[in-house]
Amino acid sequence: MQLNVDAVFGLTRLAVPLLIASSSDEDPARVINIASINGLQVPAFDTFSYSTSKAAVIMLSKHLASALGSRHVTVNSICPGPFVSRMMRGAIAASGEDTISRTTALGRLGTPEDIAGACLFLSSRAGAYLTGTEFAVDGGSLVHARL
Repeated sequence: MQLNVDAVFGLTRLAVPLLIASSSDEDPARVINIASINGLQVPAFDTFSYSTSKAAVIMLSKHLASALGSRHVTVNSICPGPFVSRMMRGAIAASGEDTISRTTALGRLGTPEDIAGACLFLSSRAGAYLTGTEFAVDGGSLVHARL
């Protein structure tokens, strides 16, 4: 909770004066928090504190979006699914990349470009009217039917 929630809140509080100073009605300042699909649904693994803290990041982002919207600051969450990362290294080693890839509708793990694209969208004029949202960048993990 300290790393995933308290740090996000503390950093945002420190940045608010700069965010407000650089924002306008046409071009709001942006806060993009990284949550997880594990904050949107109960995960397969018993990662109680991780999934709970990521759910808290999503709700914190919604609260901040409400509080900062009138100051022309948007706050959104990106919720990654399975990506090749240090955090997933153990799961990939234990289950195999192919097995984990099959948990997504697209049949592959995420890449850095996938997250970067979501960040670029939210940071661009195209994302200027979005706030309080959560983007599942998960290759369809949340919607993929499993037997």
